[in-house]
Amino acid sequence: MAAAAVVSVSMGVMKPVLSKLATLMGDEYKKIKGLRKEVIFLQRELGDMDALLENMDSVDELNPQAKKWRRDIIEMSYNIEDRIDDFMHMVDPRMSALYKESASLVGIDAQKDKLVSWAMDEVKQLKFMAIVGFEPQLIGIFNSLLSQLGQQTYSHACQLQDPINALRRHLQDKRYFIVVDDLWDMQAWDAIQCAFPQINNSSRVIITTRIENVARSCCHNQGCIHNMKHLSDQDSRKLFFGRIFGSEDACPTHLKKASCEILKKCDGLPLAIIAMASMLACEPRILEGQWVHIKNSLDTNKAATKSKYEDMMYILDLSYKNLPRHLKACFLYLGSYPEDHPINRVDLVRRWVAEGFVSNSTGQDVWDVAESYFNELVNRSMLQPTYNKYTTEVLYCRVHDMLLDLIVRRCKEGNFLHLINEPEAVANVQDEVIRRLTIVGLMTDIEDDIKVPITLGQNISQIRSLAILGKSNWTPLLFEFKFLRVLFLDSYNSKININMNCINQLSQLRYLNVRGDVMLPCQIRGLRHLETLDLSIMASNIALEIADMPRLSHLVMSCSMRLPDGNIGKLNLLHTLHTLYLQTNPLESVIGMGQLTCLSDLRFTFPKGCAPLEKVACMEALSTSLEKLSNLRKLHMSISYGAVAWPADSLCSVSPTFHNLEEVHMSECTFSRLPRWIDRLQSLCMLSLGGEANGPRRFCHHWDRGTVPTQT
Repeated sequence: MAAAAVVSVSMGVMKPVLSKLATLMGDEYKKIKGLRKEVIFLQRELGDMDALLENMDSVDELNPQAKKWRRDIIEMSYNIEDRIDDFMHMVDPRMSALYKESASLVGIDAQKDKLVSWAMDEVKQLKFMAIVGFEPQLIGIFNSLLSQLGQQTYSHACQLQDPINALRRHLQDKRYFIVVDDLWDMQAWDAIQCAFPQINNSSRVIITTRIENVARSCCHNQGCIHNMKHLSDQDSRKLFFGRIFGSEDACPTHLKKASCEILKKCDGLPLAIIAMASMLACEPRILEGQWVHIKNSLDTNKAATKSKYEDMMYILDLSYKNLPRHLKACFLYLGSYPEDHPINRVDLVRRWVAEGFVSNSTGQDVWDVAESYFNELVNRSMLQPTYNKYTTEVLYCRVHDMLLDLIVRRCKEGNFLHLINEPEAVANVQDEVIRRLTIVGLMTDIEDDIKVPITLGQNISQIRSLAILGKSNWTPLLFEFKFLRVLFLDSYNSKININMNCINQLSQLRYLNVRGDVMLPCQIRGLRHLETLDLSIMASNIALEIADMPRLSHLVMSCSMRLPDGNIGKLNLLHTLHTLYLQTNPLESVIGMGQLTCLSDLRFTFPKGCAPLEKVACMEALSTSLEKLSNLRKLHMSISYGAVAWPADSLCSVSPTFHNLEEVHMSECTFSRLPRWIDRLQSLCMLSLGGEANGPRRFCHHWDRGTVPTQT
């Protein structure tokens, strides 16, 4: 189990190193004396090490000496990559699917009916129900409750009675129904129950836990315990075969025996069944030998006599070990998000690319390849997607708690990343060489006006990925992070005390996403490796310098930001442009958009207070540019707050080559007729258009791809 984890970690570091060595063999560096000889030596040695690490995937357990060798090799690879980056910068700083649900829910009807009957029972006046099935941080639990109730949250350093009192005050005169998920110990419940006032108004609290003693503790006064039943054999087969073949009848006869053995090992546990079924369903060919191999692997489970939890973890680990090698680092990277945190799909795949986990060796666009990685993890049930209610697009995803447990184990073994969400956890990383770090709500307020600084030792200079989520009074000096590739600051409307004036010195930065009250310099420039710049939730008035960002692919701006006159056309690799505010950006920006031929996602906003002639000039320039953007998939047009709808009939007669356009949102523009090019959009699945100016009507429709109605 440990071996497989670190193979994936090696994949996350070896591939970028070998790729950069190949770059050093290129023409740009051929005049540097002795370089090619040294690079060839490193390629040969690291190539051999990479092959050996990959072979470890088949080893169940390594001896201590082999584990130490493996970790030393991975750390050495990180250091080599850092030195290569230093060297390249010193030499010349200017070098340069469809989603499918796993299965319908099965085996829950009877249990659901029982719980509903308890919740609705007015005679028993139940207050607590515990579901026993599948070491909380109490402040985190209370903050989650407060946040969902629209109340102010507390720092980790607050007194425990503060959030308890806040919850009691809010619930005192209300009838409530609250679910506390995945409770781990009885002492935690002793504190949590204090937050629920006993006012005899038929309120309900449901607790889920994996531990029966915790369930009994929760319900010792008033309440019922419901033990989640394992799926029956019939429901297990329905879930397993439905995921792979659509139905049990479609399963080939020669696979029935192995299937029964695999299901027997899964013991009616839904997550285990889905994990095994998804793994087998994603195999390119259905081979009996592969099924027998999986069955034999389950037979060798050394933890089978320990606990249901360890049995489940063994099955999930087997599913993880059978991931393609290119997905393993991407999967482990999910450990950089807190438990139950909604993960934005777009942000995730862009961070994968920035970390070097995504290969475009086949010639495909690297962003399309990253999306395919995401789709693979969804299809393998390693991610739980949240879909847009109108389209098949996934907006967010989550990781099952037990899969996150697995990720945390593997990341710790391979020193892949660290997540710190409480002050006490800081001590655990003092002696570690940290490569990737997530800080979540790390505040140490002793009193409202006193803050104790957070220190993380001397090993932070080699961090290549840094995320700070929520309130934090950790104040790192950014100029120390010379190898930083990913920087994500999300302060949730609170202030992060980081001096960003040196941001332009982070020469290796590939992903920069800043949200909230963070002060930025007046210009961001010279970040020649930057691929993603997301400043969408900012109040700063920044004049973006774009001349020295040749690799910028995704640009997301706030309403107050502007681009320098005439420079937008230089962003010839730009795929995403959100949101170009025409009130702060000149007409030349609209004209220049026609040069952005890679653009696939475009959003812009019309200003208010424009004269009629200015509107006509703007729409004509827009029409000319749109005709050149043949790779567009999403087009959003909106108007500034307080502005009147813009007449857009000039767009009706353009002749764009929108072969891939999937979404058109122009509901705040007025049309007297439907644009003639609409019925040629064979990929369109969402359309929103404004109505006539003299009698506003709106047209909004959603349909499956390829079924666009023709005009009559």
